Amino acid sequence: MPPKVKVTKEMILKAAFVIIREYGHEHLSVRSIAERLGCSTQPVLYSFRSIDEIREAVYELTDNYHTKFILSEGKEDNPLLVLGLNYVRFGHDERNLFRFLFQSDKFAGKDMNSLLSDPQLSEVMKVVSDELKVNKAKARSIFLSLFVAAHGLASLLANNAMAYDRQQCKKILESVFTGAMI
Repeated sequence: MPPKVKVTKEMILKAAFVIIREYGHEHLSVRSIAERLGCSTQPVLYSFRSIDEIREAVYELTDNYHTKFILSEGKEDNPLLVLGLNYVRFGHDERNLFRFLFQSDKFAGKDMNSLLSDPQLSEVMKVVSDELKVNKAKARSIFLSLFVAAHGLASLLANNAMAYDRQQCKKILESVFTGAMI
């Protein structure tokens, strides 16, 4: 009899990430994770008490993936434009992950100030402030304007409401950026 494969938390989270990426967060369940891993549901529930606990952990994993994606290099001189274009491209390239991060119930009841207070954004705000040579309040205002435009474009792309046209997205984000600098 072959030895049983030990199912680790990392394996469970990777399987959950892949399920969400391929099929959407609506298809995430203890059973779908177990099927992906080729095991019963028992090892999954041994490592995590519930599907909600798995969702929380895979949300953090997905959020870290998203951060790396949008902070990757780009071809533009303006790092904020690169950030916006990468955010929009994430909505197009990773539709299911985008919808899991930004169109599930995770943000229910939050306002823009709480979103902008996210510790992961402090690095972005510093880059904006330094690169544009503006104070933190102005950097926050510029970022918010660009974020709203980029999020709208990414949402349209993630929900198949428009075709991806990098140049069109770039023009829109440049217009917003120029207006926000005033």
